[in-house]
Amino acid sequence: MKILIIEDEINSAKELERILVKLDIQNEVTAILDSVKASIEYLQQHDSPDLIFSDIQLADGMCFEIYSEVTVNSPIVFCTAYDEYMLDAFETNAVSYLLKPITELMVEKALGKLKRLKSAFEPAILKRSIDRLSEKFKASYKKSILVEQREKIIPISVHDIACLFLENTVIRIITLTSQQYFMASTLDELERMLDPESFYRANRQYIINRLSIANIERFFSRKLICRLTVETPETIVVSKANSSDFLRWLEGGTTKNR
Repeated sequence: MKILIIEDEINSAKELERILVKLDIQNEVTAILDSVKASIEYLQQHDSPDLIFSDIQLADGMCFEIYSEVTVNSPIVFCTAYDEYMLDAFETNAVSYLLKPITELMVEKALGKLKRLKSAFEPAILKRSIDRLSEKFKASYKKSILVEQREKIIPISVHDIACLFLENTVIRIITLTSQQYFMASTLDELERMLDPESFYRANRQYIINRLSIANIERFFSRKLICRLTVETPETIVVSKANSSDFLRWLEGGTTKNR
């Protein structure tokens, strides 16, 4: 059986590959992919595998971006740390899931189940299951962020945030009306909380809201300068490596960011 692994934690991916080959020498892992972008490119250029093991949260986005961009006719086993009760409703003959940390017994049971149900596999059911699961996760993104100011806790709607950036060891938030707040967190943590359709990690220091973007300027070495409708203490530069992805995000397309 030809199996594709989509997982951004290389040690987890290698361990899963070891388990799969141990369970059946005929199991062949055709590729290990660590990002949304790489997965889309691979699936566009290769035939669908017999089975996909897919992490949900990848370094550059949610895996659902892959399946909305590419037609996949393979059963999928999602590998995730998310709560099982959140995922129970989506277990079908097209979609299954394993809760991390993954063990050999869990993989063996998943393979056994999929073999039993293989004759009943329907791509249409797969698509509906992925769409429902994607909407469920989208609904889990933060709608407000809580900050403390003068012994008060203030909820800030994410729709009102222009940008968030790292300043020394704290996060500074600037709203669309130029109000400023500070909070103890990390950009990586906030990035996971915010809907990638609305927010983009422009660089290591800034996350920006698409509603706050005034214009984009081309910079040297194919970099981009992002001008916001509010003042920022530093110029926001998007690297050459991310410039095409950033422009695609602005147009509402699938991105590798997040």
